[in-house]
Amino acid sequence: MNRLPLTLALGDYDHTRDVAFGIVRPEGLEIRHISLPVEEIFFRFLKHREWDVSELSFAKYASLVSQDDRSFVAIPVFPSRVFRLSSFYVRSDGRVRAPADLAGSRIGIPEWAQTASIYTRGYIAHDLGVPLESIEWVQGGVNEPGRAEKVALKLPAGIRCRRETQRSLNAMLLDGEVDVVLSARAPAAFASGDPRVGRLFPEYRENEEAHYRKTGIFPIMHVIAMRRDVYEANRWVATTLLNAFEEAKQRSLRRLSDITASHAPLPWLGDYISRARELFRGDPWPYGIELNRVTLEAFLQYAFEQGVCHRRLAPEELFPPEVQSSFRV
Repeated sequence: MNRLPLTLALGDYDHTRDVAFGIVRPEGLEIRHISLPVEEIFFRFLKHREWDVSELSFAKYASLVSQDDRSFVAIPVFPSRVFRLSSFYVRSDGRVRAPADLAGSRIGIPEWAQTASIYTRGYIAHDLGVPLESIEWVQGGVNEPGRAEKVALKLPAGIRCRRETQRSLNAMLLDGEVDVVLSARAPAAFASGDPRVGRLFPEYRENEEAHYRKTGIFPIMHVIAMRRDVYEANRWVATTLLNAFEEAKQRSLRRLSDITASHAPLPWLGDYISRARELFRGDPWPYGIELNRVTLEAFLQYAFEQGVCHRRLAPEELFPPEVQSSFRV
């Protein structure tokens, strides 16, 4: 059988590796895997469309759809999901000591349209009750100056956001020029153990779990997307890829749940998997629309309120019809 060759750019994840390495072979497809840092994957796919299928920023994709740019087609497979209260970085001796101190502060962000920042700003506005207009926002590279937005924004009236091209947010935080850095990637000072930088939420796991129990939101960071021409030429590819990634994820969960031997260099992993299944009432990493509707709708609300999405989207607008239903026997 002749298989359709597809290039796939994807980060290194246990729950996708069986597709990337050819252990799970999508029916009719020959996957040629490319592994790169996610920032490089996003940049090259958005700017140059260098491969057929790619991991992609959820926020960038939703923003493009809201602007009627349909050059990409995503499937509801989410390689990266991360609770983000851990991403509030502050000076240990700074003015922001408690969440209420965020009002009137100056906050650095790598991009206004970074997916992680959309969730954390949603938390600031909806859960903490701090208006985003009360904050001065500074956009720039976390550890290197010069990072720029990759999609057009439609910022709401009252939002003050300026771009910083000369200094990194890490340097500005150390010098007290910003009070907080909101970033998926930790500032270099924190990563190196510099005591001058800490987290606003040191006990972030307890806070994140409580927020999930209250809201049902498990933040989605990335999606799998393909170029529009790839989808239009072979629309069956969408469902085939969805099924393959689902199988790879289930294999990963079975592997990590097997306590016969250590499948990851972490103690008590089997207990952690059991606790996660209990918290999430089954599959802790669901794909598809319905099982993720609460998270999808919350994110799309935040993205619209913050001017990343130019209109309010429904979850169904993000994904093709082929993956929105399945057959029953």
